[in-house]
Amino acid sequence: MATGTVPASFSALKCRDSSLGFGAGMDFVRVSDLKRVKSGRAKFPVIRNSSGPGRDIAELQPASEGSPLLVPRQKYAESLHNTVRRKTRTVMVGNVAIGSEHPIRIQTMTTNDTKDVAGTVEEVMRIADKGAEIVRITVQGKKEADACFEIKNSLVQKNYNIPLVADIHFAPSVALRVAECFDKIRVNPGNFADRRAQFEKLEYTEEDYEKELEHIEQVFTPLVEKCKKYGRAMRIGTNHGSLSDRIMSYYGDSPRGMVESAFEFARICRKLDFHNFVFSMKASNPVVMVQAYRLLVAEMYVHGWDYPLHLGVTEAGEGEDGRMKSAIGIGTLLQDGLGDTIRVSLTEPPEEEIDPCRRLANLGMRAAELRQGVAPFEEKHRHYFDFQRRSGQLPIQKEGEEVDYRGVLHRDGSVLMSVSLDQLKVPELLYRSLAAKLIVGMPFKDLATVDSILLRELPPVDDADARLALKRLIDISMGVITPLSEQLTKPLPNAMVMVNLKELSTGAYKLLPQGTRLVVSVRGDEPLEELEVLKSVDATMLLHDLPYTEEKVSRVHAARRLFEYLADNSLNFPVIHHIQFPNGTHSDDLVIGAGTNAGALLVDGLGDGVLLEAPDKDFDFLRNTSFNLLQGCRMRNTKTEYVSCPSCGRTLFDLQEISAQIREKTSHLPGVSIAIMGCIVNGPGEMADADFGYVGGAPGKIDLYVGKTVVKRGIEMEHATDALIDLIKEHGRWVDPPTEE
Repeated sequence: MATGTVPASFSALKCRDSSLGFGAGMDFVRVSDLKRVKSGRAKFPVIRNSSGPGRDIAELQPASEGSPLLVPRQKYAESLHNTVRRKTRTVMVGNVAIGSEHPIRIQTMTTNDTKDVAGTVEEVMRIADKGAEIVRITVQGKKEADACFEIKNSLVQKNYNIPLVADIHFAPSVALRVAECFDKIRVNPGNFADRRAQFEKLEYTEEDYEKELEHIEQVFTPLVEKCKKYGRAMRIGTNHGSLSDRIMSYYGDSPRGMVESAFEFARICRKLDFHNFVFSMKASNPVVMVQAYRLLVAEMYVHGWDYPLHLGVTEAGEGEDGRMKSAIGIGTLLQDGLGDTIRVSLTEPPEEEIDPCRRLANLGMRAAELRQGVAPFEEKHRHYFDFQRRSGQLPIQKEGEEVDYRGVLHRDGSVLMSVSLDQLKVPELLYRSLAAKLIVGMPFKDLATVDSILLRELPPVDDADARLALKRLIDISMGVITPLSEQLTKPLPNAMVMVNLKELSTGAYKLLPQGTRLVVSVRGDEPLEELEVLKSVDATMLLHDLPYTEEKVSRVHAARRLFEYLADNSLNFPVIHHIQFPNGTHSDDLVIGAGTNAGALLVDGLGDGVLLEAPDKDFDFLRNTSFNLLQGCRMRNTKTEYVSCPSCGRTLFDLQEISAQIREKTSHLPGVSIAIMGCIVNGPGEMADADFGYVGGAPGKIDLYVGKTVVKRGIEMEHATDALIDLIKEHGRWVDPPTEE
């Protein structure tokens, strides 16, 4: 098949008919849009419109020599029903082998000024002692490049042979210099040979485009040749935030643009017979990051390429936020067998990145070693490369119901919590734990209030106080879910009743009063005939509940199978991801496990909320983790979103200190996104998702942005946080912090 170019402005159709073999949701480009097609970029399947009723597409454009028929990008993983690591070649970074035959490698980056040789050496040793297998160091200019030789020699003398990676932006000559001593060169295709992006919409003729590609090859070729000569490795590392104006003008700041940007450099490497390189597709938005890596791998399958992947969510932030975003992005890909080396980018000391990185790597390796999954099934409805939320039917009010059930789930994503009888003994504390607003001791729902609770044991019928506390929750449209056996023996008016498939198939639920709201718990890997009972039940929601201790069965693949069944049978029940963590689960393992097992589904639009249980974990921790998970998956936004880069040698201020200051004054602004960037390298572009930006412009000076546009320059550091708040106020996005009750 020949391939062709489709600029971003061309119209596209969505496949709704899987009989073509490409899967519903695939992008297709109209034949009428191919007047300016040129071989080599942005490949799509090409279709003709059908005259048949109800068909969006009918046939593929017939292939002929030199025709612009393009290739579908359906396959992005070795298996869609279990975790199988994608087979890759081995890339050597110094003495460390990267690829599918080797463990997932752990790496991080120094924060010290590279010119400070002693300080950088000390930091590298500290990181290596913590377990990092590869360390990246920023190299901005000639002085830093010269220092790299001393850093390398000093480490060798101290018996530290950990591979070192030079992080290069805007400086081809510096890359050539440092390639003589470091083991790997990271180049950013968005700014290695292109001029510094101005984030302007430019018009490119085909001749202009080709001239820029020729310029890239001219500038990049000497580095490739030097890496071949010295046996160095390379990372072609695309950043969502720093695509060139040329790529932006053709593709926008899209995953497709990210892939094409990397492929331009990879084609040059291959032309020069250099193959010791890996790819990365980093973004601060986990949804964009996942889509970009999938597109990259799908494209590699089409070409027969087998280069390893470095995974990371850039500017993930700090604390649980950073760990959750990283788990969503990295964990999702690891579940599909993608990823050979990873970094968790936190606004924390680099040694703090190693532990969550190791936990993620272990999770991915274990899933692949056990080949966790389910029995093979056909997948026709999931959107691999673009976010299309499968929105379950929210509860509707039925005639004659005494209470309002419409609020038991939230349209943007629901949080459910498990509550114990002990918590009912002090109702006001329970209401606060559920993040309800209290007025004269009575609960009311707020922005981040839990939507429904699971009560595994009901209070005795004569416990008037506990039942009054539950009634007050039900009165504000909070769902109270309880098992069938509890409701039959100690009925609670207007409770929703949890049943399993066996209780449905035996008809045990029919002992309940007619019209009782049902919540059905399913594993997802049951024989399809057992799921048939769902067709005859009016369920308010499904809980996808596969035991977390399962060795062979994968929650992610079982849920995908369940969603396929629901879609095939036009069942639009809301689905809540119910994960029960065992006693003793480490808090980071819980965050990473939830981000991976539920986030991998939510980033594909599969699911309507979460219910996390851990008997020995603090209630507030579980609630906050649940809301963080939804926000990280770009669903329910309940707090200020921060895009915060990790420190490096380029950083112009103390990121951890300034981030803490900004968070302290702005964390009460749900719906507002603030980017905190230590320098300009990934600043404006990575702030595509941010409303406001705080960026180091010069030592002691801060530039403020609205979106990707700088609006104030050179603000003195001591006044910059207040200036940011003033900017938020000027744009009508400020509200005063809530007062304590």
